[in-house]
Amino acid sequence: MAAQYDLTTKIIPYLDRHLVFPLLSFLSEHEIFPAEELIKAQYELATHTHMVDYIASLYQQIHPGEEFSADFLKKREDAVATNARLSEETDPVMSVIQNPEVAQNLRQDKLQNFNYLKETFGVTSEQIIALYNMGQFQFSIGGYSAAADYLYHFRILYTPNDLLLSAQWGKLASEILSGNWDKALDELNKLKEVIESGLPIAASSAPTATNTPGSAALTQLQARSWLMHWSLFVYFNADDGRAALLETFLNSTYLNTMQTSCPWLLRYLAAASIISRKGNAGASRTVRTSLPTIVKLIQAEQYQYSDPITTFLTDVYVDFDFEQAQKSLKEAETVLDSDFFLWEFKGEFLENARYVVSEAYCRIHQRIDIADLSARLNLSPSEGEKWIVNLIRDSDSRSTLAGDAKIDLEQNVISTSKPSVPVYQSIIEKTKGLAFRTQVLGAALAKRGQGDVAAEEGAEKENVATTTGKGRRGGGKAAAAAATQS
Repeated sequence: MAAQYDLTTKIIPYLDRHLVFPLLSFLSEHEIFPAEELIKAQYELATHTHMVDYIASLYQQIHPGEEFSADFLKKREDAVATNARLSEETDPVMSVIQNPEVAQNLRQDKLQNFNYLKETFGVTSEQIIALYNMGQFQFSIGGYSAAADYLYHFRILYTPNDLLLSAQWGKLASEILSGNWDKALDELNKLKEVIESGLPIAASSAPTATNTPGSAALTQLQARSWLMHWSLFVYFNADDGRAALLETFLNSTYLNTMQTSCPWLLRYLAAASIISRKGNAGASRTVRTSLPTIVKLIQAEQYQYSDPITTFLTDVYVDFDFEQAQKSLKEAETVLDSDFFLWEFKGEFLENARYVVSEAYCRIHQRIDIADLSARLNLSPSEGEKWIVNLIRDSDSRSTLAGDAKIDLEQNVISTSKPSVPVYQSIIEKTKGLAFRTQVLGAALAKRGQGDVAAEEGAEKENVATTTGKGRRGGGKAAAAAATQS
């Protein structure tokens, strides 16, 4: 089942090859696919980089005892030569930029900074571009921290837009692979602003190149798709990343992107919503009300994608089939164990999934057998009893179990009472926005009425003018006829 629901083959096309290495290593460690196939896949990926030592180790695992080819030895020599050449080009400008006195004189204006360095230290535009080339090379050899440093200095000095977006993607990937999640989150937000700014995205700067005429919308769609996949690394590692994922993915623009090009991301949207279910009192309204929206989305997209995690939500909230939800939750454990982004959240997911089940179950039952509910939560009777007691004790004010649930230990049941809402309170809630809606409707009707009156007045004036003109033309013809007769 782990291989059946594995999303690696769907995610890889939207990632830089360096971001794929952690996924393949995870699959290898968890023995989800044959080790020989994974080593060959890693080797194929690595051959297009300059990580010569890593390539050598993989080659020896695939071909033990064989000597390296001449092409590989030449690649190693080229990598060493390229590193020496780029170091020679970038060392002078890096020594200037990293000088504390120089750093204090730099401002927000890139052009002003470049002119200052050019006039004071003779820094040229070619040296600035060399920073980009060095960052790209360091990334290619696996020096991700150094790549992030070079690309950062390049971006604060380079003014044209042709390489900036590419550098921004590279900086984000470098921070991800370095494990600097706060910086990665900051880079992700900056990149999202660039994509959504409406500025034209050069295909040569984006990860996916689309140069056909009229391809701006397609390029933007591809950029959003890449961003959503890259963001999984950040959102499932950064603090409060799951809430940030919900905020981003539930934005209408990104929802459309998901439905159009990558519906499998519904797994991570659903998982983030379940993980964030408890303890989100301080979260935004989007996060707190995300689950109903996601359930509707899963229903709409189940013809394209479904797995035990998404099915679990429809079992609970659509079909109210708690026996099937129990089976789906059991299968979801296997999916979580084999998912690179979710396996560390297995405990949180199961805890919150049980909370989801118990809340929905108690919403439609007033008298609940603890043993039966424990079985539906995949817990033993003793574990289920402890878990339910803790749940009732810790429930917040918005929970179904808050303040109105009682446990009868003699009969081993939970009794819930749903307080009736006064009639006047129901009327107030339903008519709360009625005055505002009436005012808006009245304004719209008044505006339309003024438009109709103006149109009628204009038509009357036009009719009067037409009639007058016809009378004058008729009078002229009558005078001419009279003159002819005389």
